[in-house]
Amino acid sequence: MRNPYLLLIFTLIGLPLTAQLSSEETTVVEGIDRRAEAYFGVAKQIWDFAEVGYQEQRSSALLQELLEGEGFTVEAGVADIPTAFTATYGSGGPVIGVLGEFDALPGITQTASPDREERIDVNAGHACGHHLFGTGSAAAAIAVKNWLQENELEGTIRFYGTPAEEGGAGKVYMVRAGLFDDVDAVIHWHPSDGNSADAASSLSNKSAKFRFYGISAHAAAAPQNGRSALDGVEAMNHMVNMLREHVEMESRIHYVITRGGEAPNVIPDFAEVFYYVRHPEMALVDANFERVVKCAEGAALGTGTTMDYEVIHGAYNLLPNVTLGEVMHENLRQIGGVEYDAEEQAFAEGIAATFENAGEADLSTAAVVEPFQVIRKGSGGSTDVGDVSWAVPTVGLRTATWVPGTSAHSWQAIAAGGTSIGKKGMVVAAKTMALTAMDLFRQPELLERARAELNEQRGTDFVYKALLGDREPPLDYRN
Repeated sequence: MRNPYLLLIFTLIGLPLTAQLSSEETTVVEGIDRRAEAYFGVAKQIWDFAEVGYQEQRSSALLQELLEGEGFTVEAGVADIPTAFTATYGSGGPVIGVLGEFDALPGITQTASPDREERIDVNAGHACGHHLFGTGSAAAAIAVKNWLQENELEGTIRFYGTPAEEGGAGKVYMVRAGLFDDVDAVIHWHPSDGNSADAASSLSNKSAKFRFYGISAHAAAAPQNGRSALDGVEAMNHMVNMLREHVEMESRIHYVITRGGEAPNVIPDFAEVFYYVRHPEMALVDANFERVVKCAEGAALGTGTTMDYEVIHGAYNLLPNVTLGEVMHENLRQIGGVEYDAEEQAFAEGIAATFENAGEADLSTAAVVEPFQVIRKGSGGSTDVGDVSWAVPTVGLRTATWVPGTSAHSWQAIAAGGTSIGKKGMVVAAKTMALTAMDLFRQPELLERARAELNEQRGTDFVYKALLGDREPPLDYRN
């Protein structure tokens, strides 16, 4: 364990924070550095594959091959998901889990260029950086495995290959299948435009595809014989938009029409709309979702159509764990942020010039570790890590794999993720997660405190029930 007085002395006299690392920690960190190019080669392959949720066969197989080659025991196809897997090393407790994602987002592509330049060889892109997420987490798990092995320590490190985070809720099915039941703590990270390890929540989320069925007819010659499924969709959307005035201000409801007909002169007999409903509290997500369903039922009644819906995914809000968050923040502070070389600085300036607020981005913040915060009420996005955090104490961080000012789900995020900027951020994450796991193996009292904190937050009568019910994984939701 690091000496707190030395930490203070090094900080006061301005010596590099890496000087605070013990010899064991230095060995682990240097091991990740030595293999950084190889790990980025794996990440770049996944970046090139750009496979969407539940279709990540090559990406999943590549990470399985990497981990199996390092001595992990791989179990593929877990939770009835072909691309989900676990990779385990060691025996006994404690059991520390590391999450790894690898799905891309559909409909957005980009080369590793600071100028808008779409790829024509794929129809998806890693606009959320999950190619780095999966590989960086694997690098951390391998580093911890080597440390356990070299020091003949008892304990288990387990990597979770978790597909379809983007709307497919892969982790929810893995939680529901009991794959985290024996785990003492879970570590994860996410690409970002800055460096932080806050104990922060997120929005709970539930989604569904609403499908309307009507009667086809000639739109000009015999409109009286038709019943437009598209009218059903549009009537539903109109009612939901009026509903927005009467939900809690933190609620978010958004949709996209995925099928609206084929030709203006043919009354469509089928139409579909895809909805997301979000709120910081999962109970209110469920309640608001039922109100959206009522809108759909009313729309079908009013347009003479019929309707059914399929719940696609549901995710709990993240439960922040302050005990683990403080440990991870300290490790991130020691590792530090991302320092650009001259070529990376030029790339970052090129990316920043494409922002709507061009000139306002402070590129120097890529090297800064933000102060630790506790954020109980979620905002922004959602993640299926939320369900994991209700099952086991969970902690995460974000690192600057993107140029400061970059939005997730943007072409600028894809671009930076394909360069050494993405690599450096991934390495920062891998080192921080590895050091955090080592602390948890060496200090069982941290795990006890983290579990007590989880139990206090979720209550003694908590029973896990997935928001998506008992449905099977929607393996075709991206088709």
